[in-house]
Amino acid sequence: MEIVIHSDRDIEEMRIDIYCRKLTPELEKVIAMLKMLEQKLTGTYEGETCFLDPDKVLYIDTTDKKTFIYTADKVYETALKLYELEEELSCAGFFRGGKSTIINLRHIESLKADLNRRIQVTLDNGEKLIVSRQYAEELKKRLGVK
Repeated sequence: MEIVIHSDRDIEEMRIDIYCRKLTPELEKVIAMLKMLEQKLTGTYEGETCFLDPDKVLYIDTTDKKTFIYTADKVYETALKLYELEEELSCAGFFRGGKSTIINLRHIESLKADLNRRIQVTLDNGEKLIVSRQYAEELKKRLGVK
């Protein structure tokens, strides 16, 4: 793969052109990641609606029919359902870890085998989450771990 970057001060809006023989799954992932750069999530914090960069999100959790978005320093509530967020963020490095959790793969620091083939995930902020056995193999596959 060859990457060519042209920098021009007269260009007002960034444009990316992709030339390829055929569209591959890897290329589709790159395109999805580029699109995610402009995507924002919305959540409320202390009555204020905030726009969140998905890369800053550690994980998303549902409790008592409410959905919460966790960042390193705040917890936001969102009106979106977990399955809606899963669809929206699936190509952006997020992973369904259980019935009520979506985890940002880029914030996983370590994995530890747990009881009943579950996996304990430690995030880069030190927080620990459990990935159910139903999703454990897919997590290892996504992270390239055996």
